[in-house]
Amino acid sequence: MILVTKLNNARFAVNPDLIERITSDPDTTLAMVDGVRFIVREPLDEVIDLITDYRARVLAAAFTQNPELLPGNQGE
Repeated sequence: MILVTKLNNARFAVNPDLIERITSDPDTTLAMVDGVRFIVREPLDEVIDLITDYRARVLAAAFTQNPELLPGNQGE
């Protein structure tokens, strides 16, 4: 989950796997796969960085728990 901020300063977590697209015109809007839209304070580039960091944490956790998944570690 990533943490973002509504225009009223309320923070909430959203599953980035359910974001269909992000627009910035002028407010940053998250369009979810179910059609729900969230307008957030974070700029588009920051939301993308949050998603990138989230995915990196997921991969790091997977490799920590299963080192055989790392490239070069198969069959050792």
